[in-house]
Amino acid sequence: MDGILVGNRLIDAGEYELAIDAFTRAALDQGLSADVLAGMGSANLGLGRVHTAERLLRDALEKDETSPEIWNNLGVALLEKGEIAEAEQVLKRAYALDNGQSDSIRDNLRLVLAKTENSVYDEPQEQDYKLIRRGSSDYMIRTISD
Repeated sequence: MDGILVGNRLIDAGEYELAIDAFTRAALDQGLSADVLAGMGSANLGLGRVHTAERLLRDALEKDETSPEIWNNLGVALLEKGEIAEAEQVLKRAYALDNGQSDSIRDNLRLVLAKTENSVYDEPQEQDYKLIRRGSSDYMIRTISD
């Protein structure tokens, strides 16, 4: 079975460490393709390793900058790091590449736009976010209160 498919299924099951192992095996077979790097980045994002996820997702984009899912997941990582302005730009790119078809990308963009708008008027607030897996390689951000 394809290591990328196995890795994505493991991510769906919340088995992020095992998913990283599957993507590593896929890299041995296929090389560090955009799909392998994006999968590893997504698994690290699920583990809360935001800096590692960001690096891997940026590497994936160097190989395929047309994937809205990779742009979306990078936007999620940037938002997790508190880099709201860049997250907004990245999520706008994901939305444009996706032609607005993905609910999760649209919801993530709305969230970051609301956060950008609120940050102008409000004092900084601590908010807890939860990543929700949507589809095979796509994350959505939810506030804990959602």
